[in-house]
Order: sequence, then C-alpha cells, then structure tokens
Amino acid sequence: MTVTRGLEGVVATTSSISSIIDDTLTYVGYDIDNLADNASFEEVIYLLWHRKLPTAPELAELKKQLAENAALPQEVIEHFKMYPIEKVHPMAALRSAVSLLGLYDEEADLMDPESNYQKAVRLQAKMPAIITTFARVRKGLEPIAPRTDLSFAANFLYMLTGNEPDKIAIDALDKALVLHADHELNASTFTARVCVATLSDVYSGVTAAIGALKGPLHGGANEAVMKMLKEIGTIENVEPYVREKLANKEKIMGFGHRVYRSGDPRAKHLRAMSKKLTELTGEPHWFEMSEKIEEIVTGEKKLPPNVDFYSASMYHSLGIDHDLFTPIFAVSRVSGWLAHILEQYDNNRLIRPRAEYTGPGMQTYVPIEQRG
Repeated sequence: MTVTRGLEGVVATTSSISSIIDDTLTYVGYDIDNLADNASFEEVIYLLWHRKLPTAPELAELKKQLAENAALPQEVIEHFKMYPIEKVHPMAALRSAVSLLGLYDEEADLMDPESNYQKAVRLQAKMPAIITTFARVRKGLEPIAPRTDLSFAANFLYMLTGNEPDKIAIDALDKALVLHADHELNASTFTARVCVATLSDVYSGVTAAIGALKGPLHGGANEAVMKMLKEIGTIENVEPYVREKLANKEKIMGFGHRVYRSGDPRAKHLRAMSKKLTELTGEPHWFEMSEKIEEIVTGEKKLPPNVDFYSASMYHSLGIDHDLFTPIFAVSRVSGWLAHILEQYDNNRLIRPRAEYTGPGMQTYVPIEQRG
C-alpha cells in the first residue's frame, strides 16, 4: 500500500458535478467566471442538481419550491431559545439545527430518488432561515419569516435585518453564493459522501459536512481574516503586523490553497465586490488594508489569496456579524453537498480506505497481576 497523507492527489471517485483542472473551476463544464458574471444562485442550484441550466419554467418551479419550504418548524425556533447563547458559535447551532430538522421530516428515512430530492429542496430552502433565526434569537429579537417574492439572496438579507436589501447588496451576496456552491471533493463534501455511502440519510450527510466545514482549516478562514483586519486597525499598521507574522512563521489566513497553484479563480470576483462595497459604505480602508496584505504575502511567500480573503471585508460591508461568515459559506455549499449526496446514492459503494499500521508488532496478553 502507498500512504498519501491527507489523501492529496488521490482520486477517490468519479463525478459529473464540478472539476478543477489547470486552476480552472467549472460546474458541470461551465467556467466559474462565466457563471459568476451571469448566473443567479438559483440557476446554479438547478445546474448542480440536474447537470443542466434550467429553462425559465424549470427555474420558476425551483424558486417556487424553495420559497414554499423556507420557513422553519416552530420546534427548531424554540430549540434555539434554549441554547447557552453566549457560548454557542453559529456553526454549532447550524449543525444541531440541521440534525434536528431530520426529526420533523416524515420522509427523513425514505431512500427513493424522489424523496431524497424533495429533502434536498427542503434543506436548501431552510438553511438561510436557520442562520438568520439564530442570529436574531441570540440578540433577543424575534425571527423574521421568509417572503415568497424575494430571491434566495435577498431573502437571507431580509430575514437577517428586517429591511429589504438594495440591489448592490443582493448582487454581492448572490455572487458569493455562486462562487462557494461547489468545489469538487473538498473536506466537507468528501465527509458528506463518506457518510451517505453507508446509506445513511440526507440530514446525516449534511450534518456531517457541516461538522467538517466548522474546522478553521476549511471554513473558518474568512472569519479569521476579518479578525486580523480589526487587529491591524489602520493601513499604517499592515506592514509591521504582517512582517512580524511572517518572521515568526505564523499562518496568515486567506492565502494559498491545497489544489490551486497559480491562484484561486474565485478570489478576483470577491476582490472586485469588496472594493465596490467598502467604498459605498464609506469604509474603503478595509479593502485597502486587504490589498496591502495581499501585496506583502504574495510578494514574500508567492501565495495568492483564496476565496476567503476578500469575502471577509465584503460580508463585513453588508453588515453581517463576523461569526456568520462560515455559516453563509454553508448556505451556498449545501447545494454542492446535496448534489454529491444524490450522486453518491445513484452509484453507491461504501467508502472504506485502509491504513498503514505503525504500532507495535505482535504481542501476547499478560494477566493484570503480572504487569509491571
């Protein structure tokens, strides 16, 4: 057996959902740049689940299904109110809420393709409400019910603040959702596929994926980037701060990627949106600081920024709490998780790798009274 730590470079399955070839990310053969500039998030959901872009009636039907299933069961809302709010990270709340939803879905354990597809619709639809409801409940505010006349991105911002968002905010979030929707066999997607390969249910697969995304080496980078920007404070402090980190060999979050070598193709879209939004909100220093950090880190370490780096200042400019950044990632990525879960069910084989044993050789049991 050949051991490959972290499974780097190991091809574990075939998939028709997304690909990363020569630093180009595609969803079902569509370049991410093409989709980011033209497609809505709802179109991308349909593309990932059906392997084709929707017609106008097909898109209208998906939007209708998402709108009709967006509200949370009251039991989940009441559950949030029992959390020790000051100690609970929103990712932990999201993980628990998705698992809880499975208890209130009468089809949770039905495994036929149509039942699984309908569960996918319900889960995708409810993700924004889970996050916005928790975000409001922890501040002592009442949850805001979703509206059927708003887009997926607009509804998220509306349920979070109670105010109808403007077009720039909607476009920014919609673009971010498109860019984060899928990314081949990343850690959380692989976790979801391993889980459902046992023929566990959709809710278990997504709960497992959220658990993987919760780790700072996968989904928490943009929250860490914003924390760093606030620590730096001003453009004048960027260079000494970053150079001290580099000298101490400390990791600077938001740079480099396991798969990409010449740069994350998604980063430039969020970079442009960060610049636009920080100027509109009268806080251009967040972008300017980020730009300066990029200049130093990429110049010194040859590490370009990844998708998380500029998403931090962009989400901040939308008035979103920093610890909600990773849950927003999940709102998008669940579309990819669900696509992979459905694909795994369609051509399933239990995922069971081996391990190279490095412990002691063959030993003989010694009765406890004879052990030294």
